Amino acid sequence: MNFVLLDPAEFRKFADENPFKSFYQTLEIAKLRESNGWTAYYFGVKQNGNIIAASLVVAKPTFLGKSLYYAPGGPLLDYENASLVDFFFKHLKRYAKSHNGYLLHIEPYYELIERDRDGKIVKNGFDHRSALQNLRRAGFQSLPEPDEPKYAFVVDFAGRTSEQIFKDFKQNTRNLVHRAERSGVKIRELGKEELGIFKQITESTSNRRHFEDKSLSYYEKMYDLFHKRGEVKFMVAEANGLPISAAMFMLYGDEVTYLFSGSEEKYMKEYNAQYLIQWHMIKYAADHHFKRYNFYGIRGLPDPSSPDYGIYRFKKGFDSTKNGHVTELLGAYELPINSAFYHLHQLLHKLKHH
Repeated sequence: MNFVLLDPAEFRKFADENPFKSFYQTLEIAKLRESNGWTAYYFGVKQNGNIIAASLVVAKPTFLGKSLYYAPGGPLLDYENASLVDFFFKHLKRYAKSHNGYLLHIEPYYELIERDRDGKIVKNGFDHRSALQNLRRAGFQSLPEPDEPKYAFVVDFAGRTSEQIFKDFKQNTRNLVHRAERSGVKIRELGKEELGIFKQITESTSNRRHFEDKSLSYYEKMYDLFHKRGEVKFMVAEANGLPISAAMFMLYGDEVTYLFSGSEEKYMKEYNAQYLIQWHMIKYAADHHFKRYNFYGIRGLPDPSSPDYGIYRFKKGFDSTKNGHVTELLGAYELPINSAFYHLHQLLHKLKHH
């Protein structure tokens, strides 16, 4: 095996064909990060001339001139292959250390264990927990708060038509979709010059629900980077021409991901526009032969006492079959590269937040 730097074209080809791919591991995300002061690298492992592992890794000085190295949605490798995990990270750590790195942060898009639609472990389902042992042996420590969700609700289309998928919605969800249609709600895609409409809705929602919204410039950059490739859509729901709900979707590989959204609270119960946006995009995804629809994050395993349980219930309503299920990813991990700087950083962080 050889650890190498890949050129962007070879990385894209490998990533596009990888079963663990996500839009976070793309040249476009590298360009987004570079616009914010990061440096992008494409690392790979080759065996007999073939790439068997690869990752976009971005780096940025964050602490006393030392750099944080970060693999968003990656690396792309078989985490159950102990020798490959050891080889890849040993060489990546060596490279980063020689280039002023003090810490490596990863968040693989790699499922840990098979769960059903209620979040329960499936008997005799796949179990990738040996991956955790391999990461620990490589020196990684788990992080309690990943940047991206550890749990998501996903619907596999399993060859069904959009009409069949709609029939598999829960009855109440179907009723709310029909009610939105009867109320005259219309769905359309926003152009770049209209992204202020999207931002206004997500900002009011973030203020109400107390989460941090992205900036308008972020949404505009994502549009510039992905829209020409057909990999992002900003959708708005309107009633009598009034924008009342909006959502952002990523379309990469065989998956559509519902990434960000917002709704004007005073119109939610009257129009239920958020349901119609989802149905519009689910229909689009099925009709364009995507294999699955990722509703993205749910916080922790489904818990009726959780303040966020309503979000999970909303997402779960779009499939009443075994094709809808909770996915659990490996989570977030960090690997100290320069021990002295890493421990100093940890100490100062604790003092700052004491």
